[in-house]
Amino acid sequence: MRPADYDFHLFDLDGTLVDAEWEYTRTVFDRVGDRLGREFTDREAYVLWHGLGGPRGETLRDLGVDPDAFWPAFHAVEDPVARAEATFLHDDAARLLDRVAEVGGPTGLVTHCQEFLADPVLDRVGLDGRFDAVVCCTDETGWKPDPDPIEAAMESLGVDPGRHRGYYVGDGESDVAAAWNAGLDAVHVERVGHEDRGRCVLGDRRVGGLDELVEPT
Repeated sequence: MRPADYDFHLFDLDGTLVDAEWEYTRTVFDRVGDRLGREFTDREAYVLWHGLGGPRGETLRDLGVDPDAFWPAFHAVEDPVARAEATFLHDDAARLLDRVAEVGGPTGLVTHCQEFLADPVLDRVGLDGRFDAVVCCTDETGWKPDPDPIEAAMESLGVDPGRHRGYYVGDGESDVAAAWNAGLDAVHVERVGHEDRGRCVLGDRRVGGLDELVEPT
């Protein structure tokens, strides 16, 4: 598959286009742990940050942590300025977005990253204004793997998967499922490796880096 084969383009943010330096992630989980009275190991923080091993809610419950207590604490300790300063744009993501701009077509972003964090991150990495629609998931929009956030982005872009061909690129199982549930092709980019993830994520296209979409093999 190539971007030129599609009418519109949708992307996930964290783990797909950008990532945060580990020092920031570790600090966030230290602060969350202080609020919850529980320490998180490096492995637990890494797994939860990247969503390895399945839905984060299930992972939290397996760790004995109540998701309803974790997420308010998590969002309370995140600092938009610090998060933006610790975030970097993957080189292959920059090249793919440049290619998408060349071929044209509405382009959107659908992310679990909250708006108060996503806005400064996009500005920091030079992606502010690069997307025709940005959907930051909330309880109102719904959460991936439900199709609602993807469908909200498509509505904003003025596209319909019944009449237009589109795809969604993400790094997690929920991204692939959300794409399929919304009637789109799903691209899974594996940035951490199958062994570290503990499973192999399927998709219409599986890539180890986004350059494979710029110059498909």
